[in-house]
Amino acid sequence: MPVSSVLQQVTRTPSREISLTEVSKSYPLKRGATLTALQDISLTIGNGEFLALLGPSGCGKSTILRIVAGLEQPSSGTVTVGDSTPQALSREHRLGVAFQEHSLLPWLTIRQNIALPYRVAGRSVDTAHVQELIDLVGLAGFEDARPKQLSGGMRQRASIARALVLDPEVLLLDEPFGALDAVTRRRMNRELGRIWSELRITTLLVTHDVDEAVLLADRVVVMTGRPGSIRHIEDVDLPLREHSELTRSPEFHDIVDRLTGLLDAPKDA
Repeated sequence: MPVSSVLQQVTRTPSREISLTEVSKSYPLKRGATLTALQDISLTIGNGEFLALLGPSGCGKSTILRIVAGLEQPSSGTVTVGDSTPQALSREHRLGVAFQEHSLLPWLTIRQNIALPYRVAGRSVDTAHVQELIDLVGLAGFEDARPKQLSGGMRQRASIARALVLDPEVLLLDEPFGALDAVTRRRMNRELGRIWSELRITTLLVTHDVDEAVLLADRVVVMTGRPGSIRHIEDVDLPLREHSELTRSPEFHDIVDRLTGLLDAPKDA
């Protein structure tokens, strides 16, 4: 089935705004000491916006994602998703999450793995929707394969399809292509951009890859080293965002060079 036909069939999901207000996160250490991972993060991700978080290792990028996912609680500050809490949205299965490790169950087929969230949520499996997503992520013909029979990129396609299967209002991506080789990663970036441009789900991407952030996101947030705080927010307004020539344009490289410089700068610079 042509991709355009598949995209027309897949449900367009209403999205929600994500708001973090003065969010900090500390962890207890031995002998009463604490480690502050995040400090006073205030950020709004607009309804249907794609926002990327960039920063050095250990700056708290994944901690922000886990807080938005309801997997951790902030030590102070508040997080809302629309008019709800992350925990409430998670209980309603309205959050889609994909991590660097695909976490597909090896004994299930690709079709069964993608359909798994229906069973976890206690719902009847919408087999037609599962097939739409299989087609959408380019896995038609591999529905009955096991994960070990697929390449790393194909497994990540299945992971993203699984994150989308319950029509989430928010999509959270934590280094989803970090374990892939450079060629496959670029291909997956193009695929993710194509999928997101049609569905327009509020999306938060955590990545170390500056090119990836600029290629995919509407805005890029650059964080400082630990304790993580916001150093800079870059609005990305580039023409032909889905065009393969974009990454060779001077405008693209100007933004990449500017953000790379900010990442390399000392925390107090």
